[in-house]
Amino acid sequence: MNTKLSALLLATVGLSVQIPNYACTGITLKSKDGATIAARTIEWAESVMNTMYVVVPRNETLQSLTPTGMNGVQFTSKYGFIGLAVEQKEFMVEGINEKGLSAGLFYFPNYGKYPSYDPNSKDPYLADFQLVSYVLAECSNVDEVKEALSKVKVINIDPRSSTVHWRFTEPSGRQIVLEIVDEVMHFYDNPLGVFTNSPGIEWHWTNLNNYINLQPGTLAEHNFGPLEMKSFGHGSGLLGLPGDFTPPSRFVRATFFQLTAPQQPDAEASVVQAFHILNNFDIPTGSEDAWGKAPADVPSATQFTVASDTQNRMIYYRTMYNSNIRCIDLKRIDFEKVKYHARALDEIKKQPVEMITIR
Repeated sequence: MNTKLSALLLATVGLSVQIPNYACTGITLKSKDGATIAARTIEWAESVMNTMYVVVPRNETLQSLTPTGMNGVQFTSKYGFIGLAVEQKEFMVEGINEKGLSAGLFYFPNYGKYPSYDPNSKDPYLADFQLVSYVLAECSNVDEVKEALSKVKVINIDPRSSTVHWRFTEPSGRQIVLEIVDEVMHFYDNPLGVFTNSPGIEWHWTNLNNYINLQPGTLAEHNFGPLEMKSFGHGSGLLGLPGDFTPPSRFVRATFFQLTAPQQPDAEASVVQAFHILNNFDIPTGSEDAWGKAPADVPSATQFTVASDTQNRMIYYRTMYNSNIRCIDLKRIDFEKVKYHARALDEIKKQPVEMITIR
């Protein structure tokens, strides 16, 4: 095994084994002009991740890793795409292609189970952290996603790592979720558009029945016998909204904030709204660690937030180092001529501060 491959597998093992603080929250907004915005957070509380965007042109040959090396399925990109990757350029956790298809992976511990890897088999194995790139390279809509994934066996590169699950969104607004349970692929239409982590998507939908009392606004005055009760402040209709960082609680909060958000006139306004909503899911460093165990050099457990405009084929992101929203417009990229390359999400890892001059 060559040195480059050894380093790649080592990074994969390190990421997969330490991943318990990898928690993500996804929402989907639709603007009045018909655009669909798929947005989400990326959490990792253990250390500063190496994060980057990756430009993949058309006709680029890509290779999946397996536990024994780079002998997984090989595929050539039919479509150019932009992927946001962690640790290594191969490990794309979110992205969008030139057809407007969005794909992203979310951590799914304890509930998923992939097929076993057999080094002597000729099966077309695909690493879970490379499924996003496979789909974006091959597919233009969610029906094609199902067809393409029926041709591969999804595995993890290291047997100690957890499983993940995925969501895919097309410009029409249709969104599907993939969960691999007991080695079987299960696809679900996701008209709600909210997505977090374990348990499975159907469990989260059922759990929403526990919160049918939630409503926007302030509750009316109410008498308890001789006592007249009044709300202490605005928003008392949210009493009972869970505030912790567990996936079920984040799913409920995301659903409530998404459904109560006023519909915006266009895609750009919806993108900005998505970032505002996802502010509520930023996880401060230290809140997920034992007392005194939080790493001091990680500004936020939410390392970056991303929103994909599937209609206009644009991807936006901001990071824990820079709250300014940055955008890549895929329509401005010539995917026939551009070279495959990766760039850090932050060239300078420091929040810019604008000084105001008083005259």
